[in-house]
Amino acid sequence: MRIAILGINYWPEPTGIAPYTTALAAGMMARGHAVRVFTGLPHYPQWERLGRDTALRSDDVVDGVRVRRLNHLVPSGESWFGRVAMELTFGAQVATCRWDAPDVIVCMTPPLLATSMAIARARWTRRRPAIGVLVHDLYGRGAMEAEIGCRTLRRGLGALESATLRAADGVAVIHSGFESDLVGNLGVDPARIREIRNWNHVDAPDLIASATFRAARGWSSDDVIVLHAGNMGHKQGLENVLAAAELADRTGSRARFVLMGNGNQRSSLEAAGAGLRNLEFLPPVGEADFPAALGAADVLLVNERPGVAQMSVPSKLTSYFRSGKPVLAAIDSAGLTAGEMAASGGGVSVPADRPDLLLREALRLAGDPVLAARLGARGRRYCESVLSENTALDRYEEWITDLADARWKELDG
Repeated sequence: MRIAILGINYWPEPTGIAPYTTALAAGMMARGHAVRVFTGLPHYPQWERLGRDTALRSDDVVDGVRVRRLNHLVPSGESWFGRVAMELTFGAQVATCRWDAPDVIVCMTPPLLATSMAIARARWTRRRPAIGVLVHDLYGRGAMEAEIGCRTLRRGLGALESATLRAADGVAVIHSGFESDLVGNLGVDPARIREIRNWNHVDAPDLIASATFRAARGWSSDDVIVLHAGNMGHKQGLENVLAAAELADRTGSRARFVLMGNGNQRSSLEAAGAGLRNLEFLPPVGEADFPAALGAADVLLVNERPGVAQMSVPSKLTSYFRSGKPVLAAIDSAGLTAGEMAASGGGVSVPADRPDLLLREALRLAGDPVLAARLGARGRRYCESVLSENTALDRYEEWITDLADARWKELDG
């Protein structure tokens, strides 16, 4: 089949959606399909362009996949209007590109606005391709939970999301928890929804490399390293972690909270946490060093802003579970992340707005090596049995093939 993948995030972005889109394209190429990727400029999670490429469009080959990069605006800081501008400029590029007559188009959302523009164009194509949308985050739910804009804006965003997903031939979701929203709130036919889980794309830590990583940063054997690895944005609500670090500082605790990564909230978090001895910021590390960083920690941390529940599932959980370390999640007890934590058995959860409990549980996990090892082993087993890359790619190929077959039958009829 000829497959076009449309999504703003791709290699060399190290976190978020990009690794999955990159592996999907390479996996379909390895299975004998002709794959073309239309993507944006690398900018995530630091929300700054990597390099100074000013060309309107440029072509590249990544792992044998033809990649066309499309120029677009990249907002600085957390700006709703900036995000809209980025999606519209990327969407305009996607909608005016030559797609080379694919049999199937797979659109990644986010970005929703660009996806809606691409579907509108595809619908007007004379022998239009099959259209599949892969949902990583729910826009309407996210706007509601994060209280973005006014009620009218949130309703309008939900209406656009509903129209976009209903216009596709099929929708894939990365977690079964999304399905109730798609069916009950967005009006998507449940028969057109396929669940395909994200997978772990990070190697297990090497003990020697992790010990070297820990020693290089001056972390002693007595320090309890609680590591948050990944994006530092509004959704993560990392002010809770700063409050836990302040409490640890005030009580003389040996817990050290480490925020490793980047994001549009990092600078404000650094300013707010200046002077806290139990708080440390690290820059993102490369793919080769990431497993060692996870293995160097005593506890791996997921933190979400209070109210964030049904909009997404943190992609970092897949690599956390693979590491064999216990996971501590400060989250909404009724959210998708809580369900994933319970299903894996790989850690413990506390409420999203209780820094005292966050600190207490971190110390408890570090102080009970038998419990920590048991939770880490459960997480690793869950990763191996449920979050397999080969299984996911097989399911993606089946989904894409089913979309193409159904569309060909319509055209022949």
